[in-house]
Amino acid sequence: VLAEKRSLGSRDGPPHLVVVVLLHSRAAAHDSLRLLQSQDSAIVRADEGTAGGFALLCPRLKQRWRFVTAQAGDLHAVLDLAKVADSLLFILDPVDGWDSAGEHCLSCLFAQGLPSYALAVPGGTDLPPKKRIDARKKLSKSIEKRFPEAKLFPLNTEQESSLLLRHLSSQKQRHLAFRDRRAHLLARAAEFVPSQDSDLVGTLKVSGFVRGQTLNVNSLVHIVGHGDFQLSQLDAPPDPLSLNPRVVKGQKRSQDMEVQDDSANGADEMEEDVKVLMKADPSKQESLQSEVVPDPMEGEQTWPTEEELQEAEDSLKANRRVVKVPKGTSKYQAAWIVDDGEEGSEKDDDDDMDDDLMEEAVSQEGESSEEEAGEEESETMTVSECLRDDQYDEKMEEDEQMLERYKQERMDEMFPDEVDTPRDVPARVRFQKYRGLKSFRTSPWDPKENLPRDYARIFQFQDFSRTRKNLFRQIEKEEAEGASVVGWYVTLHICNVPVSVMESFKEGKPLVLFSLLPHEQKMSVLNFLVRRHPGNSEPVRAKEELIFHCGFRRFRASPLFSQHTSADKHKLERFLRPDAALVVTVYAPITFPPASVLLFKQRSNGMHDLIATGSLLSVDPDRIVIKRLVLSGHPFKIFTKTAVVRYMFFNREDVMWFKPVELRTKWGRRGHIKEPLGTHGHMKCHFDGQLKSQDTVLLNLYKRVFPKWTYDPHVPEPVPWVRSESTLPEQEVEME
Repeated sequence: VLAEKRSLGSRDGPPHLVVVVLLHSRAAAHDSLRLLQSQDSAIVRADEGTAGGFALLCPRLKQRWRFVTAQAGDLHAVLDLAKVADSLLFILDPVDGWDSAGEHCLSCLFAQGLPSYALAVPGGTDLPPKKRIDARKKLSKSIEKRFPEAKLFPLNTEQESSLLLRHLSSQKQRHLAFRDRRAHLLARAAEFVPSQDSDLVGTLKVSGFVRGQTLNVNSLVHIVGHGDFQLSQLDAPPDPLSLNPRVVKGQKRSQDMEVQDDSANGADEMEEDVKVLMKADPSKQESLQSEVVPDPMEGEQTWPTEEELQEAEDSLKANRRVVKVPKGTSKYQAAWIVDDGEEGSEKDDDDDMDDDLMEEAVSQEGESSEEEAGEEESETMTVSECLRDDQYDEKMEEDEQMLERYKQERMDEMFPDEVDTPRDVPARVRFQKYRGLKSFRTSPWDPKENLPRDYARIFQFQDFSRTRKNLFRQIEKEEAEGASVVGWYVTLHICNVPVSVMESFKEGKPLVLFSLLPHEQKMSVLNFLVRRHPGNSEPVRAKEELIFHCGFRRFRASPLFSQHTSADKHKLERFLRPDAALVVTVYAPITFPPASVLLFKQRSNGMHDLIATGSLLSVDPDRIVIKRLVLSGHPFKIFTKTAVVRYMFFNREDVMWFKPVELRTKWGRRGHIKEPLGTHGHMKCHFDGQLKSQDTVLLNLYKRVFPKWTYDPHVPEPVPWVRSESTLPEQEVEME
């Protein structure tokens, strides 16, 4: 612990990375940073890419810091910088603390994982002394909900800024598991070299300090928000933030690093005195292949052998028949002549064929109706033309759609999984993909049965937990053996990078890199355990497009919701429940837990609402998610242990088809169908006790469902959160 604390920000370790987060629109960032820069005998170096970023070198304290300011309202920038930050410096307002945008930012940061932090309160000097003390007490009491036992640091003088720096350098570092097992880097300088074929793609040279684990040039790197890429080379340029610019580095770097030139330009630094540390080996380099290319002919029948051909010919000879034909009839014509005894069977075959065609047509109609029923229904509201404001009309349409969703969620709560039996399509056709189960908990279900085509594109581990343990054990072994570049200032040569990455860096957005563990670029089925965020109450339906922030990745996908149980089958939930933890299932790249996950929903105006938070549960395509349908009927005539039930089915054939499925009632009775009565769907049922007249008879049907392949790694930038000045909320307490 002492070695870790001493290495951070020292000569042989990376600079102490401090991310400044503004939690209020009135928070004075410029004055606070100016105070931090005015330290005694401190050297200030401005950053290239990030706007307002600077490095602070204190040879007297033998410490070096790098301060990066997160742009106000840019949620992606705040979350990306918090992924790699050593400490977060929250700037509060002396009166209100934080506003609604700051509250939203804190909720996201707590859910993602909060590193070490400090709370600074600049300003407040214009208040009278008594009011200043009262405001400070009120602010200290207000922040106890979010930050218990946190200390507020005033930031108005140089002495107070030096106390804050000393606290940042000496406080205990909090670890985030998903970044401690991977090498990560925040770019300080970047250079784009276009390829010979196109100016839109080229090699990106990114320079920065390596943190976390050692970096392997043969592994893949993930640029947050842009995708996975391969490395071609790893260089070691001179350290631009050296505490002793004219002194050769210690023993660790004596072989690979030369004397530092005090240069201010990052591009010049990469050109002068650069030593090549490693070059990629094509035979050992990780592949970028993320999906399996399925072979459509893989399950086809092979060519028959000679024995099978001979057997078929013998069976044809055995089936030959002798028929009387007119003179001059050819063999082809003779084959069409039918005996008298075969005419009836031919007619029967024609009738069967007609029945099959009819059944196929009805089944197609039933499938289309099932798809239509599965889709979300929405109504559009017609508004009179006298209203001149078009935006108001759009809001009214959104309100109408939201009202429909609230109705569906309410109906699902009152009558879970219940559906109406269609009258235009036979129930045996409409529900032909469903089956009955004796017991949802104990009845067997083969996980390899009737898999969709998308399962041919994904990867699956034979034993995921064992692979994960072996991988982490190997990382610990490599760390103990040494040969590490952690803390070094390096330049990564990243291949085939689009020019948009460099453009976003020039705009001032942070460029964050993470190294990938083996297999983490491959697609599989990921399961996240999430809980509904208390600040959001809008209904969220399954298979709606959501935005995921999983560890160091972010992507869009349409998930399934299911119950979190210890059984081998898990019931599908149609809505994200506010009162229970649910499992979210999507197709996504493999990520080794632990990793936090944040779920956002994009509004029509481009803002992102946080709807759920949680963690990665497993990578398991064999996890069975079962959709349940409940058909309901009403007792018409009640006897001792039998009853006549109606309105569950509407024809006799459906009653016979579903006769083997067990019945239950809402009041706990169990029974089965004895026989149909008449032709309009009435049926006689036997139960284990006498029914009540107000009871409802239920029949459960089950079907396995799979997520949709809607994975999209490109997430649009969110619209900045609309700030509203308010006092700190007291109803919400976030777990770290």
